[in-house]
Amino acid sequence: MAFADLKNDFVFRRIFATQPDILRGLLNDLLERQGDRTIDAIEYLPSEQAPLVAGAKLSILDVKCKDRSGATFVVQMQLIHVPGFINRVVYNACKAYVGQLKMGRPYTDLADVVAISICDFAIWPDAEQDAAKLPRVPMLSRWNMTERRSGNHGLLQVQYAFLELPKLPRRRPETGAELWAWLFVHSPELTEVPPDLPDGPHREALELANEATFTEAELEAYRKVMDEIQQVRELVAAKRAEGEAAGFARGESAGFARGESAGLARGKAEAVLAILEARGIAVDDAVRARVVECTEAATLARWLARAVTATSAEDVLAES
Repeated sequence: MAFADLKNDFVFRRIFATQPDILRGLLNDLLERQGDRTIDAIEYLPSEQAPLVAGAKLSILDVKCKDRSGATFVVQMQLIHVPGFINRVVYNACKAYVGQLKMGRPYTDLADVVAISICDFAIWPDAEQDAAKLPRVPMLSRWNMTERRSGNHGLLQVQYAFLELPKLPRRRPETGAELWAWLFVHSPELTEVPPDLPDGPHREALELANEATFTEAELEAYRKVMDEIQQVRELVAAKRAEGEAAGFARGESAGFARGESAGLARGKAEAVLAILEARGIAVDDAVRARVVECTEAATLARWLARAVTATSAEDVLAES
């Protein structure tokens, strides 16, 4: 018995975009909803994600839903830590919030939005927090606007939750958010459903990841997404290394700081082009030249973040 990777675009949507009870269980655990705050029903909303077929956006996908109160939940899986990731999460959450309001309607029509990001990387690594003498951020962290002096949590209209999978404890947890993290990390290693895995959404999710339940077309789609993700990871890693090496070489002849900056810029530019190439997006000579010749770090970071989800090279370079 073999189990698919729950982080894979195809598998994630096969489970969480088609099984509302499983998604509801995930939401309740990640948002620590209990008692009268439990989410008891959800309704799927249109998502920007492509249909459930072969092919992927490679490093980011989302599932959107709302509960009976009208609150919107945007659940996304992020596999690659691209520049501007946090900014993108905030942007999409705020866009979902303001997008609810129809022209001429009162602001009281607006309902809360919660953006949930499951990340296959550490956003706030413990070592960096320790070095900066800052408190460590737990594996599951919750964020909202708070008044600085009183600590009042009154502004809850847009909230965020992050599950950083590399921070998973070594022991196998029994319930809740930690058990979800364990399944996201370890499902491909399993050869059977753990006998002590309790009935409910965790077990149901794992059973749907059993490759024996896939059709031949679904297996092909799953493997294609795996190949695409690995290809992009390798390309990005290679281009980053190439950029660092180029920066060092230039630093030897023109001053290390300037060479390092130029090399990193070149590496980011090459990463933009590599991601577009891996996703099958056409890049003409004019676009390629503009990307390669760009030396502005902020611009390259914006393009790199867009390259992961854009549908055309022109979308990546758009001014707004």
